[in-house]
Amino acid sequence: MLTSPLFEHIKNKLNRALGIRLSMIDLQRVYGGDINQTFILKTDHGNFFVKANSSGYNDMFEKEAKGLKLLKSVTEDFVPRVFVEGSFGEFIFLVLENIPHGHASPLVWKAFAEKLAALHKHTDAHFGLTHDNYIGSLHQKNKRCATWAEFYCTHRLLHLTNVAAEQKLFTATDITMMEGLCKKLGDIFPAEPASLLHGDLWNGNYLVNEQGNAVIFDPAVYYGHREMDIAMTLLFGGFDKSFYQYYNEVFPLEKNWMQRMDVCQLYPLMVHLILFGGHYYDSVKTILKKYN
Repeated sequence: MLTSPLFEHIKNKLNRALGIRLSMIDLQRVYGGDINQTFILKTDHGNFFVKANSSGYNDMFEKEAKGLKLLKSVTEDFVPRVFVEGSFGEFIFLVLENIPHGHASPLVWKAFAEKLAALHKHTDAHFGLTHDNYIGSLHQKNKRCATWAEFYCTHRLLHLTNVAAEQKLFTATDITMMEGLCKKLGDIFPAEPASLLHGDLWNGNYLVNEQGNAVIFDPAVYYGHREMDIAMTLLFGGFDKSFYQYYNEVFPLEKNWMQRMDVCQLYPLMVHLILFGGHYYDSVKTILKKYN
C-alpha cells in the first residue's frame, strides 16, 4: 500500500518543477490496467494523475515519460502533459495531467483520425528509437534499423519468438514458421518512411476528454510502419468504422492494407501470449500457418 511520505515527496517535487506551493486536499484511488496503482491527487492548484509501481520496473516511467513527451512535441493536445517522474523508497512514480472523462463529440472519430495521421506524418530516417522501452510490462527492443523488414523481424518477431521458446510457449516448428514469415516481410509490406507510432493503440489506451476529443496515453513509442498502429486499433475493436474512412481521406494507406493487418497484429499477439498465455497461441499459430 502506498504511504503518505511518497505523496509528500511527490508534492515537493511538483512544487520544485512548477515553481508553486501546492497543498494536498485529497487522494482518490482509481482503477485501470493491471500493472500500476493509479490515483488522482487533488490539490489547491488542480488535480494530477499519479501512477506508481513497486514491482521492479525501475525505468518504466522514465521511458513512458520520454515517449509521452515525444508524442506531445508533435501533437500537443492529443497527449497528456508530463509533470514529474522519479522514485521514492521502493516506488517509482509518474505524475501526469489529469484528464476528466467527457462525452464524445459528433466529430470525435474525424478529429482522432486526423491527429493520428499527423502523428504518423512525423518520420525518421530509421526504424526504431534511440532507447528501448516497454509494451505493457514487457521489455521492448528498439535498436534502429534501415528497413522495416529488418526491424520487425529482428527486434519484434524473432526477439519475442526467443522469449516464447524460453518460456516453453513455442515449439521448434513454431520457430521455423516464424523464421519463414520473416523472410517474406520485405515483399509483404509496401515501402514507407518510419512513422512515429503510439505503439499500443488499443481501445483501453485512449479516452474522450471534457471537450469531446480523444486523448491517447500509455504508449510504447517507436518509429515504425504506420500500419502497426492501425492494426492495433482493429485487434480488440472499439474504434468506429468511420475512423478508418477519415484516416484514409487525410493520409491514404497503401493498397490492400487490410490484408496485412494480421501480420501487423502478430507482434501484439506475441506480447499477449508471453504475458497471458492461453488462446493467444492459437491466434499466433493461425497467422503463421497462413504465411508458411
